[in-house]
Amino acid sequence: MAGGNFMQRVISYVVNEMVVNGLANSPAFQRFAVRTSRRIEDISSKAAQKKQELAEQLKDVSETFKNR
Repeated sequence: MAGGNFMQRVISYVVNEMVVNGLANSPAFQRFAVRTSRRIEDISSKAAQKKQELAEQLKDVSETFKNR
């Protein structure tokens, strides 16, 4: 049984290395990775901006209700 587990780990390692090297050397995958990274950065930036805007709006609303 242990021999089978060892062979599975070796095969898994070899396949993993082939996939990683194949993707690392693929211009199409590199473009995809760069575009995805930029989109995530843009979305994160927009989310932070919206969070700040909502915090300011909530602050204004709470001050309005306090002053009544």
